[in-house]
Amino acid sequence: MSVAWAATAADQLQAVRDYLARSSPGYAQALAGRIVARADALDGQPLSGAEVPEYGDPDIREVFEHPYRIIYRVAGPTDVAVVAVIHSSRHLPITPPS
Repeated sequence: MSVAWAATAADQLQAVRDYLARSSPGYAQALAGRIVARADALDGQPLSGAEVPEYGDPDIREVFEHPYRIIYRVAGPTDVAVVAVIHSSRHLPITPPS
């Protein structure tokens, strides 16, 4: 059982934290921690998130940590790979993140 982070998703999370830290370092750290905790909660429960409606692929799912979408790929019966952390107001890429 494991939750892996794609390099792109880790970079997106860092960018969120860095951006928010300019005005509120404490909030930035707290939000980043909640995003990581929400992703970690998927460990052993890869189907607990909803399918991402924009992609229509049952292996591409998401959970939310307001206001961010944590998009992940089901990587096995108990494993997930976080592939994106995207603000909910932004459009998703046309093709699913890998």
